[in-house]
Amino acid sequence: NSDSKKSEDTIVEIEQDKNIKVNNNDNNTSNSSNKEVIIIFDKASLETVKTKSGSYELLNCDDHVNIMKKFDKDPQMYRPDIIHQEIMAALDSPLNKSGHMKIYVHTEANVLIEINPKTRIPRTYKRFSGLMVQLLHRLKIRSADGNDMLLRVVKNPVSGYLPAGSRSYGFSHKGSLFSPTHFASNLPDNAPIVLVFGAMASGSIDVADHPYIEQLVSISEYPLSGVVAVNRILGAIENHW
Repeated sequence: NSDSKKSEDTIVEIEQDKNIKVNNNDNNTSNSSNKEVIIIFDKASLETVKTKSGSYELLNCDDHVNIMKKFDKDPQMYRPDIIHQEIMAALDSPLNKSGHMKIYVHTEANVLIEINPKTRIPRTYKRFSGLMVQLLHRLKIRSADGNDMLLRVVKNPVSGYLPAGSRSYGFSHKGSLFSPTHFASNLPDNAPIVLVFGAMASGSIDVADHPYIEQLVSISEYPLSGVVAVNRILGAIENHW
C-alpha cells in the first residue's frame, strides 16, 4: 500500500526545549519489543442521522447543513473527516505495524470505540462513513472471515482500559512546549505510554475530562491539526525506539 510509505523521518524540530518537565526514568533495561503506546482520540464527531431517503449517514457539515439548522446544531462542529484522518495516521504508523499500539476513540456523544490495530480503515471518507454508521448501529464489526473483532463499542470510561502504572500525556496548544524528539527521548522506558489527542474541529483537550493525564504537552508554537500532531509525535517515538 503506497499510503503506508510515509516520510516519518521528517521530524521538524522547534527551538524551545527549556523547562521541559516530562518525567524521565533512568531504567533503560526494557526492550523496545515490550513497549506499548495507547492512543486515545477524544471528542470525535461520530453521529448518525436518518436522511429523507430513509438511509443513515454520518452527520457532517458538508452534506447535512439543512438538518443541522433544523435542530440548531453548529455545522462547524461536525467534522468526522478529522477522526478519519487521525485513525489512518495511527494505523499506518510503523509503531502500530510493529505491534506496539492500542487505539481508542471517544466521541462527543460519549461512545467509546476500541480499534483492533490490525484493522484496515477505508481510505475514502464515503466508505469510512458507511463503516462508522454500521459500527454505531451494530456496536461491533468483525473481519470478513469472522475470526477477528476489528471495531467494537465498549463500556466507558476509557481509564478502565489503561494498564496499571501507565504514564499519560495530553496534547494541546495550551500545554508546556516540547520538541517532539525531546518529548520522545524523555518518556519512561518501563511503563506503557498513553497519548490523548483531540479529534474535534475546535477546542482542546481538558485535563478535567481526563484526570489520569499527568501533563498537557504542546509540540509547536502554532496550533496544529490533529493528524499533524499524531504524525509528529509517533514519528519521534519511532525514531527514539
